[in-house]
Amino acid sequence: MISPLRPPVPREHRAARAAVAVLFLTNGAILANLLPRYPQIKSDLGLSNAQYGLAVASFPFGALMAGLAAGALIRRFRSSRVAVAGTVLTGLGMLFAGIAPSWAVLAGTLFLAGSMDAITDVAQNSHGLRVQRLHGRSILNSFHAIWSIGAVLGGLMGGLAAGLNVPRGLHLGFSALLFSAVSLTALRFLLPGPEPTASNDSPESATQDEGAQTRRGSSGRLRLGLTVAALVMIALGGALVEDAGMTWAAVYLSGTLGAGVTVASLGYVALVGAQFVGRMLGDRLVDRFGQRAVARAGGALTALGMGAALLFPSVPATISGFALAGFGVSTLVPAAMHGADELPGLRPGTGLTLVSWLMRLGFLLSPPIVGLVADAVGLRVGLLVVPLAGVLVLALSRVLSANRVSDRRTG
Repeated sequence: MISPLRPPVPREHRAARAAVAVLFLTNGAILANLLPRYPQIKSDLGLSNAQYGLAVASFPFGALMAGLAAGALIRRFRSSRVAVAGTVLTGLGMLFAGIAPSWAVLAGTLFLAGSMDAITDVAQNSHGLRVQRLHGRSILNSFHAIWSIGAVLGGLMGGLAAGLNVPRGLHLGFSALLFSAVSLTALRFLLPGPEPTASNDSPESATQDEGAQTRRGSSGRLRLGLTVAALVMIALGGALVEDAGMTWAAVYLSGTLGAGVTVASLGYVALVGAQFVGRMLGDRLVDRFGQRAVARAGGALTALGMGAALLFPSVPATISGFALAGFGVSTLVPAAMHGADELPGLRPGTGLTLVSWLMRLGFLLSPPIVGLVADAVGLRVGLLVVPLAGVLVLALSRVLSANRVSDRRTG
């Protein structure tokens, strides 16, 4: 039977989608504006490599410390307001980090920026999921793709400012003011009203939640805990692949395989570029095949692509392997966030907060673990974390939804 046409999306829902996209764009741009200024900050403050590393580590440490507060803040103040307030405070944290007069101030302001970024991340994803449910189809992957665009924009702004020797206070003050104003403008177009009282807005989910409450016992709590753990591991799989490309791709290509500096940079570029493409296509693929099937295909692509590159090492194969891995994991973090936000029996924002917080733990622990393995037996072995992440996703993807939008529109 021919599927009926999808009813038109109300104008206010389309406006809310555009506003959430703006929040993702500003978040990526604010963070990336500071990165090109790091070398100058290190030089001006006379920091050693160890001092610099500890200061930069304050950002993910702050995210870990504050991340678990996001759910309570969202329930108290609404995801829209928390996301915008967090954007403004993240911008201020980046500004103060850029003009920090000492190591202690640099570490403290980066801690503040990381704390606010973690809260912003959960809030904007939470609001994006609210908008997605109103649209009746997957749109979360497109938000994460727009975050990548914002990161590129911010990186270009920061690189240009550094190249022109624009004072950091002026550059980062302009960035904070510009993107704070943009996010405050977006606030008026976000969804009104308090957060939903259940983990999603549909009548079916309310019925499921009531049923879950009546069945809740030790076995129900154990099942819920195992599901949350599996979703966290899926998100960690995506985070591990991203971090491997960001931290180790250029080192492996230049050090182990002898590539030139320019060519070595293509490993991470290939991963991020393919990830962006995957996220742009991801919503349509999820609607057509379901989260579970897309995650399984992505896990297989990651394991086979990077596994073959490590088994038969060469510069072209490695760059291609990182590209396949980036495409393979492109939908994993949004899928895990969506699954956590839909879990019955959890307060609004709780599952999403847990997944986001523990995923950041992976970003903090991954570099030293890979580094220890690389020191012991070589970086080629350390990079086995990438295909192993793909295998992990294949093993755990059963917890993701198999529902397809095309199934709901036929009959």
